Amino acid sequence: MGDIISGEVKDLGGFSVRRLLPAATRSMIGPFIFFDHFGPANFESGQGIDVRPHPHIGLATVTYLYQGGILHRDNLGSVQEILPGDVNWMIAGSGIVHSERETETRRRQPHVQHGIQTWLALPDRQEETQPGFSHHPAVTLPNCVGFDGVTMRLMAGDAYGESSPVPVFSPMFYLDVQMQADSRITFPNPQHETGVYLISGRLACGEQTIHPGHMAYFPPGSHSHLQAREDSVLLLFGGERFASPRHIWWNFVSSSPDRIEQAKTRWRDGGFPSIQGETEFIPLPD
Repeated sequence: MGDIISGEVKDLGGFSVRRLLPAATRSMIGPFIFFDHFGPANFESGQGIDVRPHPHIGLATVTYLYQGGILHRDNLGSVQEILPGDVNWMIAGSGIVHSERETETRRRQPHVQHGIQTWLALPDRQEETQPGFSHHPAVTLPNCVGFDGVTMRLMAGDAYGESSPVPVFSPMFYLDVQMQADSRITFPNPQHETGVYLISGRLACGEQTIHPGHMAYFPPGSHSHLQAREDSVLLLFGGERFASPRHIWWNFVSSSPDRIEQAKTRWRDGGFPSIQGETEFIPLPD
């Protein structure tokens, strides 16, 4: 096993976010370049998540919830609430603008939001692909089998003989895994970089223990297995290592620093498309 990443917890006013990637010791795991765990956050009536319109380039985003619901809107005209177990897959490519809020129905009552947001860098030839959005309800995502006491939902990519309908751009896997105490799993592709993030429970890998809120990195060639010391919920993810490095600044990802500078100027000057019905926006950071 390689690095253990504990992440950095940030208070966003009313709820906390643990950022695991990028980390000081590791910027990417396969195509995964950004990994946030938010909540569980308790909101009173009238409160909720309100992320104003903001831009992205050079990546695809995955939002995955354990509790709650978030309303996605973008400049392509997509309007979609994501619910627990679903996947919202947004391809930024050459540039997209989106917001993440809550429905008025959800805001009218106390509620909990708990989930994961990840960004996946796009390969060199697809960095400037056309923006896109697709929604994949939980019932359309494959359940992987083969391990006693283990339930796995394949959010994206290929694993254990199954393929997700989410249109990915490079060899990868992303699984929501629930393990009963004493159950074991092996990695879906030992030739890929692999990450394990533990939501709850306790995992063992050889003589080492993985605790909740921590991410473990396994380099290509790792033939390790995980054993649950108690009932556990985790995310298992990874993919083919990128040959060229990626740069990340704010919401922009690119193999070219100049391309990020272009995106910064474009957002500052109002050159990105707008979302119909939205008048607010997040300004470019200083």
